[in-house]
Amino acid sequence: MGNRLVITNNIRRLRFFANEMTQLELAEKSGASRQTIIALEAGKYLPSLELAFKIANAFSVPIGEVFECKQEGGEQQ
Repeated sequence: MGNRLVITNNIRRLRFFANEMTQLELAEKSGASRQTIIALEAGKYLPSLELAFKIANAFSVPIGEVFECKQEGGEQQ
């Protein structure tokens, strides 16, 4: 079949609406490094499931508001 999943995130937007939370503040709240947050925002790194939930908890939102998964053809999962 060859359908490719594309995972995107809304971390930058969520940080902005969380009183402009810094990358370092998010890293500290989620137990990640600042470099990991930078890579996530840039789409260069996919988090573990545990880190994804920790990031969602840091924003007090469901995980689906932080990360979205779509098939390459645009169909949402």
